[in-house]
Amino acid sequence: MSPRHNRPRGGEKPVRQGDSDGDRYGGAQSTETWQGEEWYVRNVAGASAPGKRYRCPGCDQEIPAAAPHVVAWPEYGGVDDRRHWHKACWNAKDRRTSRVQRSRNAPRY
Repeated sequence: MSPRHNRPRGGEKPVRQGDSDGDRYGGAQSTETWQGEEWYVRNVAGASAPGKRYRCPGCDQEIPAAAPHVVAWPEYGGVDDRRHWHKACWNAKDRRTSRVQRSRNAPRY
């Protein structure tokens, strides 16, 4: 029996039309307005999410690896401005207050 030869043999990877990071992680991208700024929002499916853990800026809790979540970044932001949110936290972002972190003995005023 001869070996299978159905894999490409070296060379450059062919670039498909519309192939980008968003297609790789399997999510639909949309644009939303928040705090007077346009934000790109992408839903990331759990099965296609990379095996990393992220910290949600909405609730300051960890997003487990391979969990479905939302990636959002400002329109004029770069790769460093992307933030990974729980879907519920992104939907409730307007109802949340800013979380000021204080030490245990700090005054509350």
